Amino acid sequence: MKIYFSHGKESGPWGTKIKRLAKIAEGMGCAVESVDYTDLMDPVLRVERLLEVLASEEGRFLLVGSSMGGYVSLVASETVKPEAIFLMAPALYMPGYEGQGYHSRSSHIEIVHGWSDDVIPPENSIRYAKQADQTLHLISGDHALNSSIELVADLFVQFLDRAID
Repeated sequence: MKIYFSHGKESGPWGTKIKRLAKIAEGMGCAVESVDYTDLMDPVLRVERLLEVLASEEGRFLLVGSSMGGYVSLVASETVKPEAIFLMAPALYMPGYEGQGYHSRSSHIEIVHGWSDDVIPPENSIRYAKQADQTLHLISGDHALNSSIELVADLFVQFLDRAID
């Protein structure tokens, strides 16, 4: 199983969360790739880049996205069909983002969002999780979730246990 990570607007492909989760994934036998979007600020162009990367993917894969990367992963999943998606504080229903419908082809989506997020309201993830009937973990933490990284890591392990069976 291969996992494609998509980072947030102001972070990079190997930020703290992605490094931590990639190490877990590799330890569980998954290959990982973290797409670099640092030259693109437009979420639509980031979706296009992810779809270009995935165009040559022939096996089963998962998408993992944080913040704008969560938006990118979810919108890309309207075109491709990942086995599952793990979203951290996804930038859903944000002004200026083109796609707002979110009709993923994946039936297994899990979201982690911090109650104290002052960048993307947790209500946005509640709205999506309710509409899509998907799992939502609301936890103590801010937008970066760094103060809750151990809990995020535990939730990711559980997610992978379900997704790679």
